[in-house]
Amino acid sequence: MGVGATAAVVVAALVQAAGDDPVGAALGLSVPAAYRDLIEDAGNTCPEISPNLLAALLTQESGFNPKAKSPAGAQGIAQFMPSTWESHGIDANGDGARDVWDPEDAIPSSAKYLCTIAEDVKDVPGDKRNNMLAAYNAGSGAVRKYGGIPPYKETQNYVKTISALADQPPGSTNTATTTQAATAVNAARSMLGTPYSWGGGNANGPSKGICCSPNGSSGTTITGFDCSGLTLYAYAKAGIPLPRTAAQQYAASEPVKPGQQRPGDLVFYGTSAANIHHVGIYVGNGWILDAPRPGTEVRYSPMDTMPDLYGIARPKPTNNKEI
Repeated sequence: MGVGATAAVVVAALVQAAGDDPVGAALGLSVPAAYRDLIEDAGNTCPEISPNLLAALLTQESGFNPKAKSPAGAQGIAQFMPSTWESHGIDANGDGARDVWDPEDAIPSSAKYLCTIAEDVKDVPGDKRNNMLAAYNAGSGAVRKYGGIPPYKETQNYVKTISALADQPPGSTNTATTTQAATAVNAARSMLGTPYSWGGGNANGPSKGICCSPNGSSGTTITGFDCSGLTLYAYAKAGIPLPRTAAQQYAASEPVKPGQQRPGDLVFYGTSAANIHHVGIYVGNGWILDAPRPGTEVRYSPMDTMPDLYGIARPKPTNNKEI
């Protein structure tokens, strides 16, 4: 957890205004069964948070992966920065250790920290939910200084993104669910370090590629992934079949408005829908997972890794066919 671009925990769902009645305890978002009770209990730590808030938080940042570690150094299922964990982590399960890698400690600690942030900005004018979200991104001091959401593009987009998810009823779209998106992100993460192979990768995993790329690189002797092979594999693990090429995958997905992307969404690069040449998987805080080019490996890249970002889209489970 932190401020600005290194904010470690992205909150995402139904934060109730301070002083109002608390949000109902029902958990509407899909979560792994192993964490459901933890989330439901911790989601009632204070009136300003809810089980849905915690479920969305964990989906956004780690995909419910207790071993996740971000490029910025955030750790565990709730993606605490070490300094924030030192200040706000608790031994929630009473085993004598505060362990950022243990969901039984990290999930309740996330709830406690949310409550602390809510208290910090409770007297700031404006929408209390937006102020709370902005404080998570930019820090409570910035929200107090500017009397609300700070004039930072990142923070403004951050609040819009989270609000869009918060206001979306569960099951209201025909796109990938947050659970499916989390599964895809985790599948892609498991392939970090896998070699790039032109034409490589399928629903079963890395494979030898084909010849040849526009610059003459051959994948015939390399077992690995190209960009769309990686995304195809990741979503196959989530039960969503994608077509093979990046352009086809864009056509088989639902466009997402700028600033409303969530982890698991596909990020496309090109000059037009017909000329998309690269795709990666958004993982949060301006980063993607991708297989960039011959001679590289599956890795984390910033969203601006290429200058021709075309759009962001969310796979559709029911309509993905070879086209």
